[in-house]
Amino acid sequence: QVQLVESGGGLVQAGGSLRLSCAASGVSISSNTMAWYRQAPGKQREWVAAISSGGLTSYANSVKGRFTIARDNAKNTVTLIMNSLKPEDTAVYYCRKGYGDWGQGTQVTVSS
Repeated sequence: QVQLVESGGGLVQAGGSLRLSCAASGVSISSNTMAWYRQAPGKQREWVAAISSGGLTSYANSVKGRFTIARDNAKNTVTLIMNSLKPEDTAVYYCRKGYGDWGQGTQVTVSS
């Protein structure tokens, strides 16, 4: 049974930083593409960043240069480092394995 548990969300001022973590169990993240998505109030869930099993990373244009996705295979954890946060980054952030399992999400709120 795959379980993805996000943590690290919170309230931060614009320009600040947060580090989100996704702890996986029941699956080896090293063998899968792992991704972060987010959903703002009243909006559809959108893709933010992904890291392939080979370590290739990709980012949505809206976060490129500010966010970094990384993987710790030993800890079976995926991290999203978010810098230069903007109020429009406010959303619930979700971890996802491939095109399947989702975590429960963690709230990120950026105040102006």
